[in-house]
Order: sequence, then structure tokens, then C-alpha cells
Amino acid sequence: MSTPLQPIQLSPNSVLSVILGGGAGTRLFPLTKERAKPAVPLAGKYRLVDIPISNCINSGLKRIYLLTQFNSASLHRHVTQSFKFDQFSNGFVEILAAEQTLTDTSWYQGTADAVRKNLIHLLNHTFDYLIVLSGDQLYRMDLRTIIGQHVATAADITVATIPVERKDVPGFGIMQMDENYRITRFVEKPKDPAVQDTLRLPHEWYGRLNIQSDEDLFLASMGIYVFNRDLLAQLLNNDDHTDFGKHIIPESIKSRRVYSYVFQGYWEDIGTIRAFFEANLELSALLPRFNFFDMSAPIFTRPRFLPSSKINGGTIEHALISDGCIVNHATIRNSLVGLRSLVDEGSQLNRVVMMGGDYYESAESIAANQAVGRPRIGIGRNCRIENAIIDKNARIGDNCVITPEGKPNEADHPLYYIRDGIVIIPKSACINHGTVI
Repeated sequence: MSTPLQPIQLSPNSVLSVILGGGAGTRLFPLTKERAKPAVPLAGKYRLVDIPISNCINSGLKRIYLLTQFNSASLHRHVTQSFKFDQFSNGFVEILAAEQTLTDTSWYQGTADAVRKNLIHLLNHTFDYLIVLSGDQLYRMDLRTIIGQHVATAADITVATIPVERKDVPGFGIMQMDENYRITRFVEKPKDPAVQDTLRLPHEWYGRLNIQSDEDLFLASMGIYVFNRDLLAQLLNNDDHTDFGKHIIPESIKSRRVYSYVFQGYWEDIGTIRAFFEANLELSALLPRFNFFDMSAPIFTRPRFLPSSKINGGTIEHALISDGCIVNHATIRNSLVGLRSLVDEGSQLNRVVMMGGDYYESAESIAANQAVGRPRIGIGRNCRIENAIIDKNARIGDNCVITPEGKPNEADHPLYYIRDGIVIIPKSACINHGTVI
């Protein structure tokens, strides 16, 4: 059992990348109420889509399509403003939104269906391999490594997998492979312990896979696939096969050379509110598992040319403060403060993901809002906020309290939502002075 660990040297036209923008993003609602899932803000100054695009660019893959269909206006604006290649390069990042044609009026029915409906565009390009990535995962991967294994094993399809513990198994498609990495079996989200036992990764393979663990581990699909160009049309020829994980991969295992690429590194599917919240907060830890400070493979985003943040006093512990913020004698712990945020005097933030603002409010706007009793954008004086997500451009007045304590795990309210025990203040919401949530 051996596999190439070094990235393969690729010609510029050998690989085409496709990033799946996801469906309606219902698990991330209300963050997806007005934006596509890949456009959800991440780590104070990025968007979710910046992660797979940056992985492609850092791997030398600069021909990238992003497939989406819901609330794509802000996503389109972000991608257009962020990723530009010079005119002497053949690189591009383009959005392919779901569209009606004379032969098909339906939306994307699944991951495979999204690629199928865009084959006419994809096959217009020269490429040997198509790599399919997800738009809502946090990880750093040199994609030339998985492609290198794909070439070395003469695979038809390669599926990126990651070892997970038994408690996580019911949430993933689980693969079983032989000692040559060829996938022999696939079970979608197995819940029966007896079935799980049959899928367990042999402990004697741990050393060869560089796994440091005594736990029972299972190979979960990461939703990252490499396909040979000449097979694409054949694999996608059946309109009933709408999803890669549910249909294409299980069917292909029977007759194609389908291999597993075992990824060793940090990877988080941030498709739920709880996962999104915890992944953001972990970035403020002393040694976060995902390192945005790693300049060997930087995460790219839109350059905004904002001023440095100004801290006028207070207590800040384990926090990320993004560009262009003003903090006035506030207490911020285990929190993330996004672009252009204002946190006013006496306020306390603990385990808060504050996404910031899209713009600075003018003096005239502040005065006009104050005249009718509306607070300015940001967090006012003497507020206490904990275990909450504050979406962009929200107005939190003075003397407000926002906490999920004593509330149900899930709730919808005109002013806020609760998901997974986390209070979410929606984009552009207004929480008046003295409000207790």
C-alpha cells in the first residue's frame, strides 16, 4: 500500500475545475436568506467560496467554473471583484447559473445534474481531468496531489476521503477500499452499528496512511472528485442519476476504476449553523487548526483598501478583529469581529461571530436614524451578547442583551432566529435600544 505524496506537474490545459455552489442552503438559513451559500462571510473578511478558489489557484489550476442557482447576485459581484487574471493568461473564474433552455426548463436536481447541464460549456475547453469541489468546506489542499494519485493509479474516478470517528459516520457517505486504494464499497450515511463495523478502516493500515489514532476510523467522502474527460459524458448519460454521492459513485464502483485519495489534514464541512459558528470561533484560538496566516498557500479574497482597525481601549482576548473596525472600551472574548464593525463603550461580546458592515454609515444617515430612535450600524453601548451570530449591517442599540440562554434550541422571531442553540440577528436587522433577547 503506497501512494504518491508529491504533487504532479500539470500542463496548464490538463485540468478544469468545477465548484458546486450548492442548493438553497437551507441548513445555513437565515445566513442564506439573501445570499448564495458560497457567498456567506467567513473569518471576518472572506467568503466561503474563497476557500476552494484559493485551493485551485495555489495548485496552479486557474480555469474555474462555479455552478450556482440561488441568490447569486452578491456571489457574482464578489467573484467579479475578487478574481481577475491578466489578459495574457487563459485563467478565469466564471459563474454558471442555472438557466432554462429549449430542451430543459428545470433547475439543478443534484450535484451530478448541475455538471450534466453544463457539459456543453465544460467540453468546449481542452482538459484531461475534471476536478469537482464543494463550495462550503474549510480546508487547504494541494489539488495536484490528488490528481497525481489519480494519474498514477490509472483511475477512472478518484474520490477524496478523510478518516472520521464512529460518532460522525451517520452524517457521511462511507467508503471501503482495498490495500491498493481502490474503492470496493460505498454506503450512504450508515446508522446501523453492525453495518458500520463492516466499513471500519483496518488498524494495521494506520501506519502506512500516517494516521495517529487509536480510535476506530472510517473513510468519509469529502465531496471532492476527479474524473477523466472521456468518461464524463458516459457517466452523466442517465438523467435519473442526479447526484454524485448517491448515484454516480456507487454505480461506477461496480464497473469502473474508482480510487480513494486519503486526505490528512484539517477539513470541516461548514454547511450547518453550528458547524459554521464553531469553525469561525476556532479561528480565534491560540493555535487554530486552520491557519489563515499560512502564506505558503494564502486564501485570496477581494482587496478592499480599508484603514487599520482602531482600538480605543477595553479587553480583548482570543479574538479576530478585521480591517476597518472601531472598538471603544469594550470587552471581546473568543469572538470574531468582521469588516467595518463598530463595538461601542461598555459592551461585552463572548463567543460572537460579528460579520461587520458592507459600508460605513454617513454622518447624515446616523443623524437621520437617531432622530427616529434607530441605532447606528454596529453594536451600541453597554450591550451583552453571547453565543450569537450578528449578520452584516445589523443595528444593535444601547443596553441590549442577546443570548440563547433559557430559549428553545430552534426558534423564529421577527427580530431574530435561533438555530442549533445559537441566536442569529439577520442581515440589516434593527434591534432597538434596551431590547432583551
